[in-house]
Amino acid sequence: MSTNLAQQLREGTTKSHSMAENVSFVKSFLGGLVDKSSYRQLVANLYFVYEAMEEQIDQHKNDIAVNAIYFPELFRKTSLIQDLNYYYGSNWLTQIEPSPATQSYINRIRQISYTSPELLIAHSYTRYIGDLSGGQILKKIAKNAMQLPENCGTAFYDFDLIQDDIEFKNMYRESLNNIPLSTKQIEQIISEANTAFNLNMKMFQELNSNIIKIMIMLLLSSINNFRKKFF
Repeated sequence: MSTNLAQQLREGTTKSHSMAENVSFVKSFLGGLVDKSSYRQLVANLYFVYEAMEEQIDQHKNDIAVNAIYFPELFRKTSLIQDLNYYYGSNWLTQIEPSPATQSYINRIRQISYTSPELLIAHSYTRYIGDLSGGQILKKIAKNAMQLPENCGTAFYDFDLIQDDIEFKNMYRESLNNIPLSTKQIEQIISEANTAFNLNMKMFQELNSNIIKIMIMLLLSSINNFRKKFF
């Protein structure tokens, strides 16, 4: 019997999704204002998040609920390593560490894995479906804004093991809907998905200060150009 979990998750996280999209860093990114320094910090943060999430999903893959969303073709750690090699060089691991908000995110993933592994569904849904849905648009924005060479710095957005995004997402939703869950567990998963959005939002908010710096630099540059032209 279908629980209609996929639709419940989508409807139950609408407000959180909208709030996350309105964080200054995200709005600036979508508007094509991408600072390479901020972006590579984001890539580093995401590496730590996906490392923790994929480690826990793999560890609990025999759990009936987690097994339903166990799709290694979604895993992003390897592609993030490719991007980290591009942005930081081969010794990238010695140069990065999780930001405070990222560490909170990691701690939450490990906490729920220990107590209620089925809540990993919420984190998988929040990150992977978002990545798969908007990945190619974000990839194009990043490439254009940072003037990246072809096939460099955007491996995160490439799901090479998934041939048809729409078909895969339909399969993923069907798998969600067929997980044997109680009403209470569904409520907890939806609540955790909202927590996941909030954790992502805090991670993005840490990057806002860098965006403000860029805007100030652009303003000062415009003022200087104006002075040179008219004075």
